[in-house]
Amino acid sequence: MWKFNENFSSLRHGIQFILFSMIFLIVIGLGSEKFYGIFGENNYSAIHLMMEILIIVVTMSISIQTWLISPYILSNRVLYIGSLFLTISFIEIAHTLTYKGMPFFITESTPYAATWFYMLGRLLLSIGVLCIYFVKEKEIKLIYRWLIYSLPFVIIISCFGILYAPTPILPPLMIEGEGPNLLKNTLQYTAIALHLVIMVISLKNFKKAPKIIFLLLCSSIYLIMSDYLYTIYKDVYDIKNFTGHIFELGAFYLLFRAIYFSSIERPFKQLVDTQEHLEKSREKMHYMAYHNEITNLPNERFLMESLKRDLYISKSQKAILAIGIERISAIKASLGSTYADQMISLIAHRLKNALPEKHLLCMLREDYFVVYIDEVKSTHQLTHLSQQLQFVMEESFQIQHFSLNSQLNIGIALFPTNSYREEELIRFALYAMHEAQKTSTRIRFYESSISNETTQRLLLENDLHDALANQELFLEYQPQLDLHTGQIKSVEALVRWQHPKKGWISPGVFIPIAEESGLIIPIGQWVLETACKQVKKWEAAGLPPIKVAVNLSLGQLFQQNLVEMILNVLEKTQLEPQYLQLEITESMTINIDHMTTILHKLKALGVTIAVDDFGTGYSSLSYLKDFPIDCLKIDRSFVQKIQSNSTDKALVDMILSMAKHLQLKVVAEGIEEIEQLSYLVESKCDTVQGFLFSKPIPPNILQENYQRLHNDAKYILDSITDSITVSE
Repeated sequence: MWKFNENFSSLRHGIQFILFSMIFLIVIGLGSEKFYGIFGENNYSAIHLMMEILIIVVTMSISIQTWLISPYILSNRVLYIGSLFLTISFIEIAHTLTYKGMPFFITESTPYAATWFYMLGRLLLSIGVLCIYFVKEKEIKLIYRWLIYSLPFVIIISCFGILYAPTPILPPLMIEGEGPNLLKNTLQYTAIALHLVIMVISLKNFKKAPKIIFLLLCSSIYLIMSDYLYTIYKDVYDIKNFTGHIFELGAFYLLFRAIYFSSIERPFKQLVDTQEHLEKSREKMHYMAYHNEITNLPNERFLMESLKRDLYISKSQKAILAIGIERISAIKASLGSTYADQMISLIAHRLKNALPEKHLLCMLREDYFVVYIDEVKSTHQLTHLSQQLQFVMEESFQIQHFSLNSQLNIGIALFPTNSYREEELIRFALYAMHEAQKTSTRIRFYESSISNETTQRLLLENDLHDALANQELFLEYQPQLDLHTGQIKSVEALVRWQHPKKGWISPGVFIPIAEESGLIIPIGQWVLETACKQVKKWEAAGLPPIKVAVNLSLGQLFQQNLVEMILNVLEKTQLEPQYLQLEITESMTINIDHMTTILHKLKALGVTIAVDDFGTGYSSLSYLKDFPIDCLKIDRSFVQKIQSNSTDKALVDMILSMAKHLQLKVVAEGIEEIEQLSYLVESKCDTVQGFLFSKPIPPNILQENYQRLHNDAKYILDSITDSITVSE
């Protein structure tokens, strides 16, 4: 931006410079005869003296400026420029003292010495600048500036020696009454040619430093103008001579500006820009330190400082609402952080719009929000506000091609009822938030009994992170009996956790923790791979082919590489796809578009797909025609009351009839009594599993007792068949 402003400024000043110069030259050219001797012949010495003093001041300023900055910019070019302009300053002083009309100096003043001093200074300027252009810039020692700055004294003494020699060494340059002679004009045009070369060289570097090069170009143009005017004036009273001095003064001033800008102004602007950048960086760092990067909401540090400042101003009731996002960990683990971050950002936007401005909404780590309410009139107010926040979450979030839903679990802690300390208030609200998911409203006020339960749950989640690595998880397999053949042709793989200190942990306890924390993804992959390997081991041990059923979690179904992962497992274990059955639940079928796509891809692998716990979900049955489903599993809650509850019996009959018409297999779970099995045999159910035949058992036990399990099953089925025959 600074570079753009510099270029724009250079262009604007360039236009002004050209217009001014053209107007000035036109006026002088048209009225040169009228302006002859306009200041009075007796005043021209004084006018020339003033002009030369200004030129001397400018050239001396350039020299002094470079001298002063040389200790900080140890550049050979800088020192050469300073030495050059000190020399020119000395020559201009000599030119001024020897000018016609000045008092006696060494000899009577004549055009001879004055003109030669001017011409030497002019040639020295062009040649010196050109040489400095071609000198390679390098850093030199500070002591060398004394040596370099001593050269002007040597040069000016030499000039005096040549020009004031008893016998003139150099020919005259001026003819009194006629103006410059041929030699003077030749030298003047030589200086012009040298400066044209300097301009060409400068233009090649324009992009590197536009303002500096622009000033140098303008200076060169002014010098060329002055050179031209010095070649056509008649005598010292000619307006062209005065104008030439004006342009010469302007040229040196522009040179001074260029050096001043490059050595002082530009470094200063760069320093100011750097300071502004640092200040903005500090502001940005401060903002980042107190705000969440994803949502731009205040973070935990901001909240804690606000609570320390405001919580104790009055003892009026205040509240902390901890808001947990349902399924966000599973989305992050399955779809990736990008989707999860977008969803968090959209949720933050909705919450912010739903909350009154006086409430402080913060985003804390671990994907949850906190609302600080500094004035609470009643708990009903908090409940109503929580319900409003949950209501705005009902509409799905459209993130790319996914339509995602989420619910809020809200925990509430009160000041000073629950605690006087800000850290405890936040912690208690989080405890209540974790417990809120167990309630129908998903809103929970903190109670002292919650702390122990939440602490145990958090400890269990922490232990679950290491369970896989420590080989604490294992699989058991429950046989599934084919009622048509009386053989065990399939099993269901069920994950178990043997905690080293707490013993056996129920899947009903640790599976929800795994799903919430995102651990279900690595655990699910391990279960799938272990189950497929086990089927191949049984086959190697001589058992007939067995199909294994593995449950898929919701998080896995949103896993981006699920199909590739299953394919890799099948290839790695060399298990034929028809011996793997993947089980989903009805609650997973809410997002029909995504499920249809993913299930068709899985079906294309050759695996079979079953709907577990059929009849307990809330989704439309239309998915049965859209999804490539092979099997329905009747939930144990219907089977267990099949003899005593006519409604459950009717539901089982309906499921069996519907499956028959849709050409789907049916597996009944939870068979524990002969009467249940007898009814299912009569109803033409395909497969059953339950404690009546076998509980879930380790793979080695199943292998060792495979024949005995068959014999027991055959005995039970034969007894049922005999009973049915007798009754008929």
